[in-house]
Amino acid sequence: MEEDDARAEVSAVRRGAMRLARRLRAERPEGVLSSAKLSVLSHLYHRGGMTPKAIAELERVQAQSMTRVLAELQREGLVARERDPGDGRQSLITLRPEGMAALVRDMSYRDAWLGRAMEHHLSPAERRILHLAGELMERLAEADLPPGPTPSHSPSESTIQATGPA
Repeated sequence: MEEDDARAEVSAVRRGAMRLARRLRAERPEGVLSSAKLSVLSHLYHRGGMTPKAIAELERVQAQSMTRVLAELQREGLVARERDPGDGRQSLITLRPEGMAALVRDMSYRDAWLGRAMEHHLSPAERRILHLAGELMERLAEADLPPGPTPSHSPSESTIQATGPA
C-alpha cells in the first residue's frame, strides 16, 4: 500500500505542475515570443553564455533544429553570438539586455495572472505552502540523477484513472 501512496503523491505533483504550466502558457498574450525562444533565453539567464550544442542538449533537440531559433533570436537582437574564448572553433550565445527585457516582460504576464489566482483562491497559509512547494520544485528541477529504470510496461488504464493523466 505504501508504494501505491507514493505513486499517488508523485502523480499528484506531476499533474499539478503540468496543469499549472499549461495554464501559465495559456495566459501569455498573443504575439509574444515562442516557447522555444523563451526557453533559450531562460537557459542563458540561468546558466550564462552557452554553445548552441549545449542549448540543444538542454532542449533535447538536434543542434540543427536549434539553429533557426538562435538565428531568429540573434536577428531580433535578443542574443549575441561570439567566438567561444575556450574553443575558438565554437560560438558562444549570450543574453543581451533586450533579451533579458523580453524574458522579464513575458514572466510579468504570467506572474500577474498567478498572483491574482493565488490571492483569489488560496488562503495566506496556502500561499506560503505553495511558495515552499515552488522552492522545492526548483530543487527537483535541478536534480542531477542518473537515468532511472525504464518502465517495463505502459501504465494501465486503471493506473491512469487512479493517478490521472498528465
